[in-house]
Amino acid sequence: MAAPKKGRRPSGQGKPGRALAFILIAMVALTGGMFFSGHTTPRLGIDLAGGTSITLEAKNEPGKPNAINKTNMDTAVGIIERRVNGLGVSEAEVQTQGDRNIIVNIPKGTNEKQAREQVGTTAQLYFRPVLTMSAGKPTPDPSASKTPDPSASGKDKPKAGSGDEHATPTASPTTQGRAVTDGLKADPTPSAGEKGKGDEKPSATETPKPDADDAAAAKKLQAQFMALDCTKKDQRVKAAQGVKSSDPMVGCGKNAIGQWEKYILGPAEVDGKDVDDAQAVINDRGQWIVTMKFNSKGADKFSKITTQLKTQQSPQNQFGIVLDGEVVSAPSVSETLSKSAEISGSFNQESATELANILSYGALPLTFQEQSVTSVTAALGGEQLQAGLIAGAIGLALVVVYLVVYYRGLSLIALLSLLASGILTYTLMSLLGPAIGFALNLPAVCGAIVAIGITADSFIVYFERVRDEVREGRSLRPAVERAWPRARRTILVSDFVSFLAAAVLFIVTVGKVQGFAFTLGLTTLLDVVVVFLFTKPLMTLIARRKFFANGHPWSGLDPKRLGAKPPLRRSRTRRVPGSVDPKEA
Repeated sequence: MAAPKKGRRPSGQGKPGRALAFILIAMVALTGGMFFSGHTTPRLGIDLAGGTSITLEAKNEPGKPNAINKTNMDTAVGIIERRVNGLGVSEAEVQTQGDRNIIVNIPKGTNEKQAREQVGTTAQLYFRPVLTMSAGKPTPDPSASKTPDPSASGKDKPKAGSGDEHATPTASPTTQGRAVTDGLKADPTPSAGEKGKGDEKPSATETPKPDADDAAAAKKLQAQFMALDCTKKDQRVKAAQGVKSSDPMVGCGKNAIGQWEKYILGPAEVDGKDVDDAQAVINDRGQWIVTMKFNSKGADKFSKITTQLKTQQSPQNQFGIVLDGEVVSAPSVSETLSKSAEISGSFNQESATELANILSYGALPLTFQEQSVTSVTAALGGEQLQAGLIAGAIGLALVVVYLVVYYRGLSLIALLSLLASGILTYTLMSLLGPAIGFALNLPAVCGAIVAIGITADSFIVYFERVRDEVREGRSLRPAVERAWPRARRTILVSDFVSFLAAAVLFIVTVGKVQGFAFTLGLTTLLDVVVVFLFTKPLMTLIARRKFFANGHPWSGLDPKRLGAKPPLRRSRTRRVPGSVDPKEA
């Protein structure tokens, strides 16, 4: 057997099994991961499973043209998501769409009116003094609640360089925090009931009544506090419902290690709208802190409340930062604070930024207007899904019939390729649901149906290139290899245009249309994978089979039926010694 000439690349049809093995392993891995995770079906969107979809558009108010930005939109998403979860909703979706839209998808079984009220109103942020606190579980006895303890720490507090009063931080729901003002640095060491320079802390006193003039209301509030179980969502939500800013309340929050704690909080002393600005910054010790600045009205109110709190023992020297009824932080105070303050403790960049955004959001002129509200019953969603599946089945059946009639034996390769594409698409959709929140809505089903045509088109391009080579008189094996470069370019260009259209559609559209764009883009990428790693290697393998290589009438590659030219090779005649060459005669 002659060796290939120097400089010529060996044939690319030698090891097609490697590509087939790779894609088969990928399909097995994805299928196994789907069953292992327990997510064996794609997650259905609101329009198919039933529920309510609300589209909100952020609006600037006069004088604040730059309030709509990514940071504030992300903060709004977090707040709205907290509110939706507060309704007891499971698997709700809250996400930004574009620069100024938020999509809220709430599954079936939710009160639509209540949901719209929750997601469309401005966040309620208040600063409330802490009257008492304890662990988040129900308290069997009033003495179990935390009371001020002057001997909580026996450490002496280091003195500040300026000789001014020191802050004494205590544990808070999200941080171990303290507040500092006017550039005065506080003592970083957590302690409770320590002496400040020139200031003696009063001894522990009995927990004050939330409302001394109304013993019945105070007794009821105390009973509510004792019975509250913060580990249960329904109890947390119920405790915060219908509470006025001027009334005391019970509330829940998480401490630095993620455990629930419960509080009795006094009437709101400072409104979130009084916060002019809040930022997450790194202090001179390399620690993340949150700085706050108040407007003139807020500075007066904050100065008044911190003057009262600094003389109290822990936890009554703390104020709770309450967002929509939940205590997000409860720093302690040991000095009068006015126009500016800082909260420090066990922050990292993420937690400091989150708290700063929450504080800022209460003062931002960022409101939302409903763009659309769509309600779909579960029955209607099921009918839409069934109709979409029927349409897809009809489209697939027509494609199969066309392939079998026109391409005969070659249709087997097309059908196996469609099957491989279907397996990859289904498993990825099932896994992307829990991974990135992908939900299969009706437009996404339409995108999958359109993808059947795109995938079939790639097979047809390759098959026609191979048949063209056979028409030129080439045998099947070289025809398969010569047709591939031309078909490959056409397929890549076609798929690139489809993917580009899907990407642009995904970026510029809002809401459910993005489901169509995402599915179209995903299936277009899978088309490239299947054609390169499955269809082409499989075509190389079948070209070695006599049924196809010899051009059987049912192979789809019959040279006579295709109108092939004579073979592209010159016939050679062996000269017998002594005979006369016809050209010499």
